[in-house]
Order: sequence, then C-alpha cells, then structure tokens
Amino acid sequence: MKNIRIICPNGHLGFAPLKTESFHAGVSEEPDFIAADSGSDDVGPVPLATDTSASPKAWQEHDLEEMLLAARKLDVPMLIGSAGDTGTNSRVDMYVDMIRSIAKRHGLKPFRLGYFYSEIDRETVRAKMNSGEVVEGLDGRPPLCEPELDATERIVAMAGADPYLHLLRSGADVIIGGRSSDSAIFAAAALLHDHPDHQAFMLGKVMECASFCAEPYGGKETVMGTVSPDGVDVTAMHPAQRCTVASVAGHAMYERANPFYEFVAGGCLDMTNCHYEQLDERTTRVKGSQFVPSSEIRVKLEGAGKVGERYVGIAGIRDPNTIAHVDAVMDWAKAEVRRKFGDDGYELHFGVYGRDGILGALEPLRDTPAHELCIVVQGVAPTKSLAEELTLTATRQLFYARIPNVKGTAGGVSFPFDEVMPASPACRWTLNHTMPVADGLELFPTHLIEIG
Repeated sequence: MKNIRIICPNGHLGFAPLKTESFHAGVSEEPDFIAADSGSDDVGPVPLATDTSASPKAWQEHDLEEMLLAARKLDVPMLIGSAGDTGTNSRVDMYVDMIRSIAKRHGLKPFRLGYFYSEIDRETVRAKMNSGEVVEGLDGRPPLCEPELDATERIVAMAGADPYLHLLRSGADVIIGGRSSDSAIFAAAALLHDHPDHQAFMLGKVMECASFCAEPYGGKETVMGTVSPDGVDVTAMHPAQRCTVASVAGHAMYERANPFYEFVAGGCLDMTNCHYEQLDERTTRVKGSQFVPSSEIRVKLEGAGKVGERYVGIAGIRDPNTIAHVDAVMDWAKAEVRRKFGDDGYELHFGVYGRDGILGALEPLRDTPAHELCIVVQGVAPTKSLAEELTLTATRQLFYARIPNVKGTAGGVSFPFDEVMPASPACRWTLNHTMPVADGLELFPTHLIEIG
C-alpha cells in the first residue's frame, strides 16, 4: 500500500483565486495528486436554478491553469469536483473547454481528460417516485412530492467517489466532475491505492476546504494531505500557517448537524473516536475514524426553482426620529404597495441593516438600533417591469412615510441611487433529498477523451 500525498489549493475553486506562493510550495513537495472542489450550495439557489456561475470565469480559469500546468509538469492526476459552482452539465462543459484552451495555449503534450455529468432531469426522479421509491427529505423536509418536483428548474445529484475511481482506473490524467461530495474527490485518490474507506474519507474531510483547516485563518492557501497506514496527516504549505490539533479537529466538525458524522453515497464516516496528534509545528495526524457502510446507496439531490424577477432598492436613515419609528415607516411603504398592487402576486422584503438585517427576529439587540440604518428593499414579481415598479414604489414611499413628531417636509430617508437596481432572479431550494440508486455510477455518465 503506497503512501499518498495530495495538495489542495482552494476550498472552492474560483470563488476567489488561489494564492500562488503556497501552491508552488506544495507543488515543490512533488505530490501524487492535485485536487480541489469547485462547488458549494453556500452560494444559494440562484446559480443552480439559472444555470450560471457565482464566480467570475477568469478566476476559475486562473485556478485551473495553475493546477493543470503543475499537474502536467509533475505527471500526476488532477481532480476537480462540482465544476463551476453547481456541477451542472453546462459548467462541466465550460471547464472541459477551459482545459482544452489552456492546454493549447501552453502547448502541453497529449493527456487524457475524463469528465462526468451529475445533472438529472425531472422525469428520471418522477419515474423513481412512480415506481414506489421514496425520495426522502433531509433536514426536516418531507418526502418529495410532485408539485415541488414540478417547481424545480434544475437538479443535480451529488456523486461519491465512484465516478472518480472509474475514470482514474480508465487512465484519466485530469478529471472534471459534476456535482460531488467534497470529501469524495480526495477519497478517490486514496481508494485508488487501496487505502481503507475510513482513512480515504477522513483525508477528504480534513482537506476539502484547503487552508480552512489551518491557523491563523487565511483563505485560498494550499495544504497537503498524506494518507498512510499510520493515519492521515495534514500540513500547511503557507509558511505562516499551521495545521494544529485545534484547527484540524475544528474543521472536521465544520458544517454538519452532528459534528462526528460525514455522510456520503454508500456510507458514513464516523469521527466519534478520532485522535488528533501534533506531529510537528505545521502538521497534525488524525487516527481512529471508522467508515460504516449503508444498507443501500442513496444519492443526495439538490434542486432549485425560480420564484420570479427581482429588483433591489436601498435607503439610508440617519434621522433619530425616523430610526425610532422605522417599523412604522416600512408599514407605510407596504400599505402603499398593497394599495397599488393588491395583496398578492408579488413578494416584498425589507432588510434593516444596523438593527436586525442579519439575524432578523433572533437579534438580541433589536431594540437598540445603530445611529444610522440601511434598508434594503427586494421586490419579486413575475415580470421585470412589475418587479421594478413595485420595488420603486416601496423604496420611495419610505421617504413619504407619515410618522409622529415630524413638522418638516424634507423626509427622514435618503437614497444613494435614485433608481432601483435589477438583481438576479429570486429562486428557492426545492430539493434537498436522497434517492436510492443501484450503484454509485447510475446517475453519473463518464467520458474520456484525449487533449493536445
């Protein structure tokens, strides 16, 4: 069993460019694989529903270029998961085209590019439901019903390690993956060399967000993971960062309802009995994880649908009397919108930043607002023209609100822009469910081509 070393330069490729200094330091260690995830549902449902990217194309290509040139120089595999933020088919194709362009630009020698898709259509899911399979909801959601399915614009399935393993075993030098479990991208490299599931997925769990597992905090810096019979080691590549017991253990518990469980297609990584050991100033070793296979393979589905077109208005308040009556000011604006547009057929949202714009009703200091506030108005309607008009009405009526103790006519609200601004469509998550499959490749068609 060969010890495997992997470097990861970015926890969300393209969301901000990778830092080249620590990446080149990692490359100088001559790793066996270079890998990164490029997706997240942290960006919200809009990119999936509209089939777009939240990250600029230039930033994504920057990271792909750095990684591809290093991987071909070292002659080691390069793995990218959840292409283009969402892992839809168009994002995979975009990354494949970027790889072609980069290879041509630099005159790279021929190599084999593998890629797979994760997008599935509604009818595939409907057929499963009609056959009696239950598409189970996650995080308290009920089982999927047909109205929610019909409200869905686009669906991606979350791949485990299987498509990556299949393409690696088929001789792929570079892999561009559709939507994938973050840890599975790294686990596939270890599984290829016969490391056990528990170590492979532990490697993936601590590496998935790159330098988020290191301290002091610094995003987009490279870390290196090593898997061996002795455990999983993770090392910071930036000279000012350290992977410590606290930082690695903290990241292992990151972003989960239960801090000890990481669920993937086919099983669960159990970190309950993990032991963390400081090997040197920059390296921590993890031992004691377990992998519990599931009785069936269930693949997570993410789906999003469009609610309507959206415009945004912004208003500032510095007048103490208006701040003291800010709820009455917004109630006035809402009443004027209802008078003009009726009670339904649109959505109107107000965010009061400086009071409770982040936490809403959960804000413990809600009754002690700041000396100045910013109100962000969002209007959502079936058409752009209607969304613009209702948002403009709601925003400007903040200026005309009648509140107690006002004798002047100047108004207590100011506008940084006279107009309201078009925004991305309003979208919502429709699917956060799991669906049974016969095997880990069922929903993920793979392809292998030669580049160069």
